[in-house]
Amino acid sequence: MLLSLSLSLSILLLAACGQATTTTPTAPAGAAEATAPAVTAAPTIAPVGADQFKNPVLRADFPDPHLLRVGDTYYAYATNGSGKNVQLAVSSDLVTWEQRTDAMPALGKWVRLSEPLVWAPEVIQIGEQFALFYTARDKESNKQCVGVAVAAKPEGKFRDPNERPLVCQVEQGGTIDASPFRDEDGALYLYYKNDGNCCGLPTYLYVQPLAPDGLSLTGEPTQLVRNDKAWEGRVVEAPTMWLHDGAYYLFYSGNDYGGPPYAVGYATCASALGPCEDAAENPILASEMKSQPLVVGPGHQTIIEDADGETWLVYHAWEVTSAGLRGNRRFMWLDRLVWNNGVPDIQGPTRAPQARP
Repeated sequence: MLLSLSLSLSILLLAACGQATTTTPTAPAGAAEATAPAVTAAPTIAPVGADQFKNPVLRADFPDPHLLRVGDTYYAYATNGSGKNVQLAVSSDLVTWEQRTDAMPALGKWVRLSEPLVWAPEVIQIGEQFALFYTARDKESNKQCVGVAVAAKPEGKFRDPNERPLVCQVEQGGTIDASPFRDEDGALYLYYKNDGNCCGLPTYLYVQPLAPDGLSLTGEPTQLVRNDKAWEGRVVEAPTMWLHDGAYYLFYSGNDYGGPPYAVGYATCASALGPCEDAAENPILASEMKSQPLVVGPGHQTIIEDADGETWLVYHAWEVTSAGLRGNRRFMWLDRLVWNNGVPDIQGPTRAPQARP
């Protein structure tokens, strides 16, 4: 996703921070309309104890986070920033993160190097090899497309040896947000989204089987979810498939990423290949606008299970205070994902200290 603020968030900030403006800009087509929230003072929060943590866990521009656990170490990957194609951070506890060098300093031959727009990297371990799926600008079609790169270690350096993207739905606006999934029988699948909102087209979440080595697609793509609910606006994106107690849950984000309507929902699926049905209670993670700091646009989620079997949702969000946004940055947040009779409950966005993983 682009790193600049959308107009809707700018309008929100002016309202939330009490700043005046002499003109009313016209929002771009498809942008979410923001209204001024009723904001109360920042709540009094107790100090963070030694066995607690407080969001955000990474106070840096780290959009579209994806997490991978290898042994006792957690690796977080994010959209381009700070001069890196693929941002990387490492942690031993999901709370304290150390940012590292570029996980993929060289891009595939198919990528337009003058403005590569590397987004939403996700990594899976396949045998002794790690495969990284990423979005970048295809120089032939001038669309965002998905490629795959490999490395011997989770920190990279990842290399894409391919002449062409792995998948690129040019006629549907391109392809973004690829997410790999391993089923309980070991079969691999790739979920992704057509970039239709770039071009006035519908957006769908797709799934397609991957070869056993994870480096090529097999079979045909299957449509699973479309942006056909009011809360989703013009966009569904960021698919994350998760298997819990034998049931398949497809988490995803919807609406304008730069403003308050951006949120997380899910669908229940009959199998890794669908069909899927949107949950009636969507969205299940939304902006928190009742007190400062405002937590705006939580989304582009990933799910991680810690060493104790506890499930966590990791996502990015804008944080807004009375002084305005802390730069053009989406911080990384961490909240518990609990299951109530098969229904996922995201206990967030949280601001108060809570028990550490």
